[in-house]
Amino acid sequence: MNDARQSTHPRSRRLHRTAGLVVALVTAGALCDGTAIAAPAEQPPSAAEAAGAAEARAPHDAMAAVAQMQPSWNLGNTLDAIPGETSWGNPLTTKALFDRLRSEGFRSVRIPVTWYPHQSDTAPYTIDPVWMNRVKQVVDWALADGLYVEINVHHDSWKWIAAMSTDHDTIVARFNSTWRQIATVFKDEPRTLLMESINEPQFANAADAQKTQYLRELNTSFHDIVRNSGGRNKDRLLVLPSEETNNAQHWLDDLSTTMSSLHDRNLVATVHYYSWYPFSVNIANGTTYDATAQKDLTDGFARVHDTFVAKGIPVYLGEYGLLSEPNSGTVERGEMLKYYEHVNYVARANGFTTALWDDANYLNRTTLQWRDPALMDLIKASWTTRSGTASTDNLFVPKSGPIIAQTITLNPNGLWFTGLWQGDRPLIPFLDYTLDGDQLTLPADALTRLAGDRAHRVNANIQVRYSEGVPWQLNIRSYDKPAMSDATGTLDGLTIPTRFNGSLMANVQSTYADGTAAGPASWTTYQTFDNYRPDYTANTTTVKPDFLKSLKDDAPVTLTFRFWTGDTVTYTVTKSGNTVTGTAS
Repeated sequence: MNDARQSTHPRSRRLHRTAGLVVALVTAGALCDGTAIAAPAEQPPSAAEAAGAAEARAPHDAMAAVAQMQPSWNLGNTLDAIPGETSWGNPLTTKALFDRLRSEGFRSVRIPVTWYPHQSDTAPYTIDPVWMNRVKQVVDWALADGLYVEINVHHDSWKWIAAMSTDHDTIVARFNSTWRQIATVFKDEPRTLLMESINEPQFANAADAQKTQYLRELNTSFHDIVRNSGGRNKDRLLVLPSEETNNAQHWLDDLSTTMSSLHDRNLVATVHYYSWYPFSVNIANGTTYDATAQKDLTDGFARVHDTFVAKGIPVYLGEYGLLSEPNSGTVERGEMLKYYEHVNYVARANGFTTALWDDANYLNRTTLQWRDPALMDLIKASWTTRSGTASTDNLFVPKSGPIIAQTITLNPNGLWFTGLWQGDRPLIPFLDYTLDGDQLTLPADALTRLAGDRAHRVNANIQVRYSEGVPWQLNIRSYDKPAMSDATGTLDGLTIPTRFNGSLMANVQSTYADGTAAGPASWTTYQTFDNYRPDYTANTTTVKPDFLKSLKDDAPVTLTFRFWTGDTVTYTVTKSGNTVTGTAS
C-alpha cells in the first residue's frame, strides 16, 4: 500500500493516489490449498532450511508452487514503515507472529520492505547491513515455520522510483544497486522465498506509453539481476506487477508482453484489489456492495484470469481489502462482510492466491489475537466454501407504537437455507418466520417478542443459517428518529451533539446553496464518509478537519445526514476564518 491515513489502530498506509486515479483500482492473485515440502537435496541447505522439520520447498511447477501459498497475509506497516520498523505504531516483529499465522491456516506471508531510509542517497547506494540483517532475520523466521515468503521493494516505488521520467539514469542505477544487494544476500534461501520487483509501480509526469517503457525496463532489469546473482536465484519464483498493480486490460497486456519476452517459466503475475472505489471509501453514495461494485470485481478478476492463469501463468493477489479499515465504520458492517466473502470466492474460482493486506487492523500485533474474530471466521471459511448473506444485517423496529412484519432477501450464494436461530434455540417456521423463495419474513408478533423492552440498542441477534459457511448475523434494533444540536468548533473539528436514538448513520450529502458539492471531492455531493465520525457511545458526530478546511468562507453548507433507518437530519455548517458554526434545522 501507499499513502498514509490515521486509524484507530497502528497507523495505516493506503494507496498513494491522485484524484485522477479514483477508479483505477487494482486486482488479483492466485489460490489453492496445500502445505510445502523439503528443500532441493542437490543444493546445500541455508540457515532457514536447517531450522527444523517444518521447512518447505516450492514445486518446480510455478502454478503448483503459488497454489501452495494459499492463503497469504501481509506484514503491513512494519518493515515497509518509514523510517523504521516501529515508526507506524507496530511492535518489533517476532517469531511468535509467524507461529500464530501458521496455526491459523496461512501458508505464506508477504513481507513488504522499504529500503531507501536505510540506504545511502548516492552511488553505490549501499544498504545498511544492520537493516539487511534485520530483514533477513524476519524472513528466516517465517521460512522456518514452513511458510512461503515474498519480499519486495515497497514504498520506494512512490518515494523515489516515481521520478523516473525526470531522473531516469539515477533511478535505474539505484534500483539496480538495490536489487543486486538484496539478491546477493538472499541467493541461498530456499525457493519458498519469492522476490517481487516493485510494489504498485507508478511514474509521475509520464504518458501511458512512457509508463509501459519504464516498468518494462525495471521488471526486465530486476529479472536479469536476480537470475545472474547465483545460488537458488537461478530458478527462484519472481513476481512482476502491472502498472500500479491495476487490472485494466492494457496494463495487463503490457505485463504479459514483458513476461513473454523473458522466456522464464518461474514468473508470477501480481495485481492488488481494494474494491470499487465509491464502495471502498463510501463516497458518491456508494453505501452498499451493489451490482456495480460486484461487477467491478468479477470483470477485473476475469481479465486477470484470461490474461495469465488461462495461459499457465500463476497470479498472486498481493494485496486485497478495502481502502477503509474494517473497524472504522466507514463501510457498513454487513456490506463489508458481503465484499470479503465475495472477493475470496471469486479469487478462488479464478485460481488466484490471495494475500490479505494487514497493517494491524486485523491481527493485533501485541496480543496476536484477531481484532474482529467474526470477520476472520468468514474470511477463513471463504478459503474453501461460500457463506450465505442477506439484503441487510439490521432490522429496525420503532421504539414505540405498533411493529409491523419485515421481509429481507436471502443471498444463499449457491447454498440452501437451513433455519433461523437465536442463540442455541431454533426459531419455528410459520410461527417465527416464513420463507417464500428467497424472501424471508419475520411477522409482527415475532419481531415484538425479539425487540423486548425496545431500548435504543440491539435488542436481539438471530442467525440466518445456511448449509455451509458462516451464519449471517441479523440484528433486531429499536430506534427513534435521530436529532442534532447547535455547535461551535474550529478548523480542527466540529463536534455535534447527536441523539442517535438507536439509528446508524449511512452517509452524508454536503452542498452549497447553489446545489454544488461542498467538500474535498468536487465531483460528488457525497463526500467520503471518513470525513465524519459518529460516536454512538458519546452521542456526538465529529466533522473532521480535512472537510472543514476545504469549505469556502462564509458560505453556508447544508449537510444531510442519512441513516439506515431511512431517516434524514439536515444541518447547516458555516466556516468563517478559523471558526466553524453548526446549526440544527
